[in-house]
Amino acid sequence: MDFEFLQNPITKKWMVSAPRRAKRPDQASGTVPFCPFCVENDKKEELFRVKSESPKQAKRDFGVEADWNLRILENKFPFAPIHEVIIHSPDHNNNFERLPIKQAELILKTYKERYKLHQGKGQVYIFHNRGKKAGESIPHPHTQLVVIPYSVHLEIPRLDPESYVGIAPHPLEISKLSDKTNSLSRRLTEKEEMVDNEYFYIFCPHTSEWPDEVWVAPKRRGKLFGEITDVEVQDLAHVLIRLIQIFTLRHGNEFSFNFYIYPDSDWYLRLIPRIKTLGGFELGTDVFVNTQDPKETLAFLKEHFNNPDEEKILKENQATYRRGV
Repeated sequence: MDFEFLQNPITKKWMVSAPRRAKRPDQASGTVPFCPFCVENDKKEELFRVKSESPKQAKRDFGVEADWNLRILENKFPFAPIHEVIIHSPDHNNNFERLPIKQAELILKTYKERYKLHQGKGQVYIFHNRGKKAGESIPHPHTQLVVIPYSVHLEIPRLDPESYVGIAPHPLEISKLSDKTNSLSRRLTEKEEMVDNEYFYIFCPHTSEWPDEVWVAPKRRGKLFGEITDVEVQDLAHVLIRLIQIFTLRHGNEFSFNFYIYPDSDWYLRLIPRIKTLGGFELGTDVFVNTQDPKETLAFLKEHFNNPDEEKILKENQATYRRGV
């Protein structure tokens, strides 16, 4: 087997032993001369594809002739029983924020369909790495989906299902469960602590661990990601595109980030800019030191989410908190 789930007998914390992944191609570092996800190299057997209307239409949309708009492959270097790669488009360079809006929606709809396909087989965890600092080894934009056995406990922050309500002006409470099942919660009111979109709340938890960390949660409570509706997909595509656009202006074109989708009920999407380096304290204690007040991020979002002022962002809002602890 290429991987093995191991649990520390003292801390009960899980890890994955996957030494074969050290052999992954690392095009981001310049050690691989070609991209395995590009059209000219798409000979690898696929799990699924969305065909393009025509090669000429693909050329107009993505700058390259292709008979597909999106492909899904098995990960050649897996760390889970099911490990898929969702290639966003034939375009090697452009990600969500520079693709046609219909393509961003297609990507999110594909997330939903793959989630539903694998639901019941384990914990379906969808994540995206962008930029070398975020763990990206192949720059061609893609997302990964893994299915983790139920026996492996994933320590992921969650929305408190008892307090999360989607009707203003009720409060939204965010809870993070520790391995001792104690919860740290902070009540946030919509008007004071959120950007309110049609179908989603966009907010920065009081306990944010990263500078410019943003959470996106649906107003419909208690749902799995596989239950997202078409209109919610359209709205989420808009939200994700706009967040990436304004943070790219704020942090520069080399902006690295991750996002993941919570795999259980009361799902959310968490966007984590990778603009600081973790230090020894954080790595050793798993206690994060956030060098920025989340209220500043929220103020930035409130000012620029709906009507970005590009000149002002470039002039006044360049973030400078990259160093670790």
